[in-house]
Amino acid sequence: MTTNTLRPQPFPAQEYVARLQAVQRRMAERDLASLVVVDPANLYYLTGYNAWSFYTPQCLVVPVEGPPHLFARAMDAQGAHHTASLPREQVHGYPERLVHRPDVHPYDWIAARALEIGVLRDDPGSQVAAEIDAHYFSPRGFFALHARLRHAALVDSHELVNWVRLVKSPLEQETLRAAGQVTERVMRIAIEQIEVGRRQCDVVAEIQHAQALGAHQIGGDYPAIVPMLPTGETAGTPHLTWSDLPLVAGEATTIELAGVRHRYHAPLARTVVLGRPPHRLSSCADAVSDGMLAALEQLRPGRTGREVHQAFASTIARAGLSKESRIGYSIGIGYPPDWGERTVSLRAEEETELRAGMAFHVILGMWMDGWGYETSESVLVTDDGPELLAHVPRGLTIKE
Repeated sequence: MTTNTLRPQPFPAQEYVARLQAVQRRMAERDLASLVVVDPANLYYLTGYNAWSFYTPQCLVVPVEGPPHLFARAMDAQGAHHTASLPREQVHGYPERLVHRPDVHPYDWIAARALEIGVLRDDPGSQVAAEIDAHYFSPRGFFALHARLRHAALVDSHELVNWVRLVKSPLEQETLRAAGQVTERVMRIAIEQIEVGRRQCDVVAEIQHAQALGAHQIGGDYPAIVPMLPTGETAGTPHLTWSDLPLVAGEATTIELAGVRHRYHAPLARTVVLGRPPHRLSSCADAVSDGMLAALEQLRPGRTGREVHQAFASTIARAGLSKESRIGYSIGIGYPPDWGERTVSLRAEEETELRAGMAFHVILGMWMDGWGYETSESVLVTDDGPELLAHVPRGLTIKE
């Protein structure tokens, strides 16, 4: 695969070749003639294409044999020439007149062009897989693609590329470690900024500045999820962002953020309380810290997600606590609205065997009625056990 870019590629050409070959092997095993890749994280994984263009239809069509072709809005196809590890003849831009029209859809054009080129196969009895659960593949896109296939069956990809991404190459692991360095600096700054009377939005401004600045000459990138900062009573609820209200003495704030390097994320969560914490919060934090140690001990090759979850659940049960939601998920490349890979989860039903090179966000959020505690670690599974990607003191941070 040749390179035709002005920006330096984050990975060498042979890395993209190996990724494509792995995907095509999986396709052959499932008897798939073509694969329509929509998830921007998967586009990036296979080609290096990187732009804020995913709000309009775009995809990579991968044949079971031969080179893939990228299809995007014409103005964004130009961006692919600067970032994607694809020659110009494998990048196609659909006309601007197709954008935001009620009567036609870009996938009408994309499917017709892909069929003409031959990367989208429509042979009788063949199967074409699409990422039909991807965030940016709309029902209209699906119907337009389906209408163009007269003979082939259109089937669910079942996150085929995501599962190929699960085990990181040595170069990907180094990129995750770099993201972890950014995370560590950003979280330390976030904790420093939590002070009585400080507006939540002012704290987040410092976090976002630090995320872009990076650490140790490593430039940062925008995260797939904005910083989350539930505080006070809202700390009992996950996924809240921030307001312009001041931080209040006696209240706890949970911080969840990520450092990013070349789209690889290392999320991290910590909890800060401004003043002496109530017993329920401090005892919860102690129990969860013990649970984290138990979970990390199981996060090694040969164990399963179920065993990791069980280690945590049985540990906090001794303190009379329980947690219904999963305690982690695989991570790597991320684009809005999510930094998870949507493959392995650390929960009671997960039987996937862990392997060296997998990476997880182990997130232990205890969301109670009117209060909460959250801590997490981004972890790389190695032959020697779990490797933390960022090193920030764990447990409840008390600022009196």
